[in-house]
Amino acid sequence: MSLLIRQRDLDFVLYELLNVETLCDTNRYQEHDRETFDAVIAQAAKIAEEEFLPHAAKLDENEPEFDGESVQIIPEVKQALDTFVDAGFMGASANFEHGGMQLPWTVLQACNAYFNAANISTTAYPFITVAASNLLALYGSDEQKERYLSKLVAGQWFGTMALSEPHAGSSLSDIRTQATPTDEGHYLISGNKMWISAAEHELSENIVHLVLAKIPGGPPGVKGISLFIVPKYRLNDDDSLGPRNNVVLAGVNHKKGYRGTVNTVLNFGESGECHGYLVGEAHKGLFYMFNMMNEARVGVGLGGAALGYTG
Repeated sequence: MSLLIRQRDLDFVLYELLNVETLCDTNRYQEHDRETFDAVIAQAAKIAEEEFLPHAAKLDENEPEFDGESVQIIPEVKQALDTFVDAGFMGASANFEHGGMQLPWTVLQACNAYFNAANISTTAYPFITVAASNLLALYGSDEQKERYLSKLVAGQWFGTMALSEPHAGSSLSDIRTQATPTDEGHYLISGNKMWISAAEHELSENIVHLVLAKIPGGPPGVKGISLFIVPKYRLNDDDSLGPRNNVVLAGVNHKKGYRGTVNTVLNFGESGECHGYLVGEAHKGLFYMFNMMNEARVGVGLGGAALGYTG
């Protein structure tokens, strides 16, 4: 029996309350069945218990620290996330065409319940990455999907959501981060972001920041907010990693919850050009970002429920 979640309780919710098996009658999920769902959930439970749970207390006691050059995170976190990625969970609900398993979102959330119950701080890194990939799948261009989405789905790169700023908090209409157009296919990003989770680490090859910023001359308030892809490392023409993109860690915040998830202050364009790439249309950034924000709200709620259940 799992020490995290009783399988009978999960089966009741999935198959008796929600009738998840009926999703297999739809075109999108016709290649799956209950046997597939159960196997994936069992694999999630195994990885959660063997890789995530053992270092949960240690991570709470040894939260990430910035030594002036890089963020130091206990090595068990990367080991757990590598296992998570190798098992395909980063792309579990992503489309086949993007390299995912195209499982129902509900089934992925059942898997996430195990990971959250075991170690919510380590789970936060893929949780935010999956939300970033879902946003790009909906609103990214074909080129952005090819260059960035495929790497996120594969777990080769991780993602973030960069909204708040030190002076503004949750009042996004007051953000000051700017995106200045160029004639070279990118914008120059300048400004600061605060409370950005999972935004600096060595857990993946690259970090794809989804950043809210204002293009000069745009409408006032939230109507003037646009959304940009701002990678930690720029990409060369062949999509290999290029130079650092002048996204600089200014400091690490300490939180009461998610203590083991690095939470950052970021400076964009402070020490040189920081390139950003517009997602969708200009001035519609907050509309796009709500897809990620609402997914995060559901995920945080699931995490609370899982922790409470296991406790």
